[in-house]
Amino acid sequence: MEVEWELTGLAPEPGEEWRRMLRFVGWREDDKMAAARSVEVLFRRGPELVVETYEYLRQVPETAAILGWETRVDEAHLEERRRFFTIWLARTLGLDTSEEFAHYLFRAGKYHAGHGPRRIHTPPEYVTGSVGLVLAAFAREMAEASLPADVIAGALAAWNKYLSVQLNQMLLGYRVARALEEGAFPVRCTVFGRLRPLLGAPEAEVYVERGASAADVLRKFFNYYPQARAEALDRLWHAEEKGRSLWTEVVPVYVPRRGWRVLLNGRDLPYMGGLSAPVQAGDEISIFPPGR
Repeated sequence: MEVEWELTGLAPEPGEEWRRMLRFVGWREDDKMAAARSVEVLFRRGPELVVETYEYLRQVPETAAILGWETRVDEAHLEERRRFFTIWLARTLGLDTSEEFAHYLFRAGKYHAGHGPRRIHTPPEYVTGSVGLVLAAFAREMAEASLPADVIAGALAAWNKYLSVQLNQMLLGYRVARALEEGAFPVRCTVFGRLRPLLGAPEAEVYVERGASAADVLRKFFNYYPQARAEALDRLWHAEEKGRSLWTEVVPVYVPRRGWRVLLNGRDLPYMGGLSAPVQAGDEISIFPPGR
């Protein structure tokens, strides 16, 4: 089949990045068993950990300012935060490595970038620091429960692997969310058919710099909405030789699935110059499923 355009340079798909990093840290059955030996103790102290975490964040001036709690705590907001943390803690202590959890963490990263219901931006250093605080709390709880030293050592090694992969997953979501709103002007991306319930909205604004092309818009759009990528694009693999390297690198490229159409200001993208077509403020990209 003749390809009309190919999109390159997309961020990793959340599920694939999750599996890749679990492989990288060497997450194996013995790690699960080592972490599991501490789960009963940690689960028993879970409610205190949730309460203490937000009490700490309330007392630190920087995080209190981020949450809007400089003068007083919004009780409804605190309840939301505790509920989210409790669900995350339960799934973490359950050693969840599912594809759905990968997307959950990716979405949490987008929320920390200011894309959640309350639009609160949490800088990444506080996300990283909070993961470190959780690991420290795990160590403290295990020590206070007088678990054997070898159990604590094995469990901490395993929890460090698992939480570092979680952190990477959240930062992936954070980065694509921040990129979506970085630029001189927005281009409206409108979707139709089954993409709308997948995205939860009929359109999105993608900011790009002056001189940007349709490829720049679509790259940010499909990075932010990987569920749309899975629906509308097929992945191919191209071999590339890098300079004097003895190795050939295989890189992914994405092409529209049969019947899918991408329009720029109402005209099919190939007729507008393809992915290199320049975009300007006020432009609109429309994505149609087959049959439209």
